[in-house]
Amino acid sequence: MLEKGQEILVLRDVLLPGGRVADITISNGQVMHAGAAGKGDLEISCRGKFVLPAGTDLHVHMRDGPQKAKETWESGTKSAIAGGVTVVVDQPNTIPPLTTSDLIRDRVMLAESQAYTRFAINGGVTSDADLIGMWRAGIFAFGETFAGPSSYGEAVSSSVLRYTMEQVAGWDGLMTIHAEQVTEGPDRTLADHDHLRSVSGEVRAIQDVLTMNAHGCNLHFCHLSSADAIRAIPGGGASREVTPHHLFLSYELFDPEDAQGKVNPPLRSEKVRRELFSCWDQIDIIGSDHAPHTRAEKGKEFEHAPSGIPGVETMIPLLMGRVLEKKVSIADVIAKTSFRPSEILGITKAGFSPGDRADFAIYPDTLTRISADNLHSAAGWSPYEGMTAVFPEKTILGGTVVFDSGEFFKPDLSEDYSGIRLWIQGRGYSL
Repeated sequence: MLEKGQEILVLRDVLLPGGRVADITISNGQVMHAGAAGKGDLEISCRGKFVLPAGTDLHVHMRDGPQKAKETWESGTKSAIAGGVTVVVDQPNTIPPLTTSDLIRDRVMLAESQAYTRFAINGGVTSDADLIGMWRAGIFAFGETFAGPSSYGEAVSSSVLRYTMEQVAGWDGLMTIHAEQVTEGPDRTLADHDHLRSVSGEVRAIQDVLTMNAHGCNLHFCHLSSADAIRAIPGGGASREVTPHHLFLSYELFDPEDAQGKVNPPLRSEKVRRELFSCWDQIDIIGSDHAPHTRAEKGKEFEHAPSGIPGVETMIPLLMGRVLEKKVSIADVIAKTSFRPSEILGITKAGFSPGDRADFAIYPDTLTRISADNLHSAAGWSPYEGMTAVFPEKTILGGTVVFDSGEFFKPDLSEDYSGIRLWIQGRGYSL
């Protein structure tokens, strides 16, 4: 890795998405040149490798605090960079939920003390949330806003939704929406869970939110789980996020009462999963919805087990596996995990052109099988156990190697570093 005083990193023989091979010259946290390069202070050969702009994951739950047994900022962001992700956006359904400016500031301080990635923080939407205080404290977005209950959040009322959308629209802010409708009934199996949180209910919740949005608030729909949900959102009406677990997993892959497959929205049938993948071109971003729980919690009787699965480390590796199988293009993976999420977040994209953010992940051209023993989340398990993927050998943040063949290096935040602060402040920041 680059030490203090070393200024130039050169990635040699990078195969660019258009097919051209070039050297990438990096300095001060950004790409300086793509083409033939002179000597660098550190040079990395990329011949025969895939070099991708690192991922930006708009949907993670880093837990910590009273939930640190599930995940900490250190373990969660190490898991992220081991999966080729260098930017994460943390959701506000923490304990306690992030609904005030003071809680936002505390969350930022906690993250800054541990994080191995850049990060942004979202603010919670409740009837008593301090919306303007959180906006000025630097949140990225409001939500995920629960239009259906989840393990750590109850659905907000229509009046709260309308009021919040009106306020946020006035600030030209963003609301992220968890769209579900939940019916009463026994919740004892994965098929039950799918039935109670149905595709039709997901569609109705989306339609209700769109109808309420009279003031034109910017909306982002989280973890859409079906083709019907994708199609319910008109082009340009909001951004659409889909998770790897809804793309790669169906409830038929698990034993009926196995809570490791319990998540909100639910895993769907294999038929619905395939239909969702057929909407690949209409998906704006892939977000992990990394929501870790311990093995013990997921081992409870199904109806008492929490919903959520770890996934930030396996998100891009699963997609890269499909690249090697020629089922998706590498250009699409870059667009949906890096370019478009960075655009929504409002930061300079990671990429290969001069001025781009120098965040990269370098992948081999070989498949491996996912094993929880090799992953870094504190959760200690994975629903993708045994599935094929391609994990990065190296991850680069701001021109500095922060992950190399299983070894982690904490970003240097001294004055000699590239000048990049890990916390990404929202546009409303005024403190």
